[in-house]
Amino acid sequence: MNCSGKIRFAAATLVTVLGLAAAPVHAQAPVYKIVPVSSSIRFNVKASVALVGNFEKWDATLTFPSTDVESGVLDVQIQAASVNTGSGMKDGKLKGKDFFNVAQNPTITFHSTKILQSGPTTFEVDGDFTIRGVTRQEKLVLTLTGKGTGSGEIKGSMAFDRKDYGMNSNIPFIKIADRVEVDVDLKARRVSGLPLVYKQ
Repeated sequence: MNCSGKIRFAAATLVTVLGLAAAPVHAQAPVYKIVPVSSSIRFNVKASVALVGNFEKWDATLTFPSTDVESGVLDVQIQAASVNTGSGMKDGKLKGKDFFNVAQNPTITFHSTKILQSGPTTFEVDGDFTIRGVTRQEKLVLTLTGKGTGSGEIKGSMAFDRKDYGMNSNIPFIKIADRVEVDVDLKARRVSGLPLVYKQ
């Protein structure tokens, strides 16, 4: 084998070795499934008349490129028109142009940009929150139960100022506060891959 042939052979061998080395890592990355049927996304706002509700149609994914829990990415997509406060009048107003404006902006989304394990079972999740077509950075604080079992419950909350997103009006005959609190309760289970690695 001449010199150029040896170089080509070495390069091919290196590519093969790297490919074989990389494949198992990717294949072993944990894959989690969030089960919407037993999960919920709710909100509440202090108001002269109680204003609490939930969203009936949404989807969430939790993906990990590695076993490091802080490498995860949480994505939530909510169908804004699925809002349910138990009042047709309130729902109609929230869907309208003064609030969610579902005709122009049908989805409310959260895309995490950083996950920090702040305690044995607690996490701070920074992300891009989009509502009414306006995107701002918000923080979701989560608590995990079932750590290390392959399935568990993720509960958390996030608060934001509705006026930061152009929701400046009140509902007729109801005076509402600016602060909106969102509560998530997500049931998740690992369907493949290795267990996550947590900080002790």
